[in-house]
Amino acid sequence: MKKNAYTALLFDLDGTLLNTNELIIESFLHVLGERFPGKYDRDAVIPFLGPSLQETFDAIDPSLTESLIASYRAWNIEHHDGMVTPFDGVVETLHKLKEQGYKLAIISTKRRVMIERGLRLINCESLFDTIVGLDDVKHTKPDPEPLELAMERLGVEKENALMIGDNFHDIVGGQRAGVDTAAVSWSIKGEAFLATYEPTYMIHHISELLYIARGQQV
Repeated sequence: MKKNAYTALLFDLDGTLLNTNELIIESFLHVLGERFPGKYDRDAVIPFLGPSLQETFDAIDPSLTESLIASYRAWNIEHHDGMVTPFDGVVETLHKLKEQGYKLAIISTKRRVMIERGLRLINCESLFDTIVGLDDVKHTKPDPEPLELAMERLGVEKENALMIGDNFHDIVGGQRAGVDTAAVSWSIKGEAFLATYEPTYMIHHISELLYIARGQQV
């Protein structure tokens, strides 16, 4: 277990800081239900949480990708603010980490406008030193490009950064970028699933980062 402190914490957004699970699931069910009646249920769309919309809809039918993305975004935006909440302890912990001087980043497969909307919803938009979204990169997680860009912007070396996320994209992306990783056990994918990717840490409450960031074992 790492003994040195980290200086930068790189966060995924959906499913890690924000509980957007039901919003995303319902967005997929609505859009796919219109286009493919009866084909997709809740269990079928859960694997779509994490990848970019482009990747997901390309795998379903590339000829429909653009229209499916447009329909998804329209429904998602309409219902966003009423369905999104922070996970327990997120807001308090983020403020404490910021007060303690850590550099904070968001690395997400969402567009910046929606990342910022989610952060405003929980009054945390001023806490992050940089945001890397879909608009900023050619390749999304698990490609290391978004993490490398965030670290470049923050001016930190990979050994001083920690990637925190709820999906294998975050863990594998962190590993490919050469940074330590923390998987969150509240992931809709489940702790056992994430454990198979061998993250550096498995955390069960966001506040554990207050100790891990200092290099202390939880």
